[in-house]
Amino acid sequence: MEIMKKVPQEITLDDSIALLQEGYRYIPNRCQKYGTRVFRTRLLGEKVVCISGEEAARMFYDNRLFKRKGVTPKRVQKTLFGENAIQGMDGEAHRCRKQLFMSLMTPSHLDELASYVTEEWRASSAGWKDAGEVVLFREAQKVLCRAACKWAGVPLAEEEVTMRAEDFGAMVDAFGAVGPRHWEGRKARSRAEKWIRGIITQVRSKELDVPKESSAYAMAWHTELDGQQLDTNMAAIELINILRPIVAIAIFVAYGALALYHYPENREKLLNDDEKGSYLYMFVQEVRRFYPFAPFLGARAIDDFSWDGVHFKKDQLVLLDLYGTNRDPHLWKSPKVFDPERFKDWKGGLFDLIPQGGGDYYEHHRCPGEMATIEVLKATFAFLTKEVQYDLPPQDLTIRLNRLPTYPKSGVVIKLL
Repeated sequence: MEIMKKVPQEITLDDSIALLQEGYRYIPNRCQKYGTRVFRTRLLGEKVVCISGEEAARMFYDNRLFKRKGVTPKRVQKTLFGENAIQGMDGEAHRCRKQLFMSLMTPSHLDELASYVTEEWRASSAGWKDAGEVVLFREAQKVLCRAACKWAGVPLAEEEVTMRAEDFGAMVDAFGAVGPRHWEGRKARSRAEKWIRGIITQVRSKELDVPKESSAYAMAWHTELDGQQLDTNMAAIELINILRPIVAIAIFVAYGALALYHYPENREKLLNDDEKGSYLYMFVQEVRRFYPFAPFLGARAIDDFSWDGVHFKKDQLVLLDLYGTNRDPHLWKSPKVFDPERFKDWKGGLFDLIPQGGGDYYEHHRCPGEMATIEVLKATFAFLTKEVQYDLPPQDLTIRLNRLPTYPKSGVVIKLL
């Protein structure tokens, strides 16, 4: 008979305020406080189990144990993901939809995206001298919005770029937000869905001719397991789930520029990189590991089960700590040190580096856009180190870990030399 462990329990009626106050540190703080990888708490009136670490991630992504349907709060669906999208699907339906996304992540297609990103950085930077100071985070949102739409086959007029980029950004910024930020995210999603529904309708009516390998074509003509096409609204939501995450990479762009500022020796190593871009790849991975992106992910237990002496009840909400796992001293030597070379001999674990989720791309709920993130960042940091010279004027570069999501407060202001 398996012996059950005594799992630490937060002594509180509800810890939601503490979560808002501590943000990314909420789960790591309690794991450290209790000397554990699992504890129980109550959030928004619901009993929750929080878990952290590689083995916890491995368990969390076991499709026999956990489901995603009905997990994402409606307020997050109405801003970040879209209602009833791929993030909340399970089983064969999820695998079918995931295959749709993965079909767009071929090496040649990702190379094309990277080339568009470089192209757009070059075009955008042409006006930086005249502009004086540029907020890199905001500039990256526009650059990545242009590149993403071009890659996806979505027409984007230049006069629309700022609005569309800001709308995609607002959807991301609404995660974990209450009040004005949340409502801005909802309004942004409403505008974006209306816009992209029009694109899907034009593709289906043949008014808009898009490449067959493009995301717009794939979403417009995808058929589900029942042989039916996605309805227009769902096709639009999933096309946004291609575009929005690419614009969200602007957060990592800001972090990468911050890393080059705080750890300038990396710039020299990037300039002297080998032809394969080995150091560039390591730098990108360390930016993704070191800086905060998504704080945690949720799932529900399908049935009662026990794991490592801990009992989980049917429908139990479980939160996996992404931020803490990426900085876990059991997994990463000196995790609070920024060191790209830790990835020199890294074998590519499925459950240790999890800024965008863990597991297998096809079988689990790992973000299908992770490969695109890496290629976009490689193109971006190659440009920022080899093609432009800039400095950072005095500014507030604080990263507020109680803000969900977060990024450097100033947005990283740069000035061309």
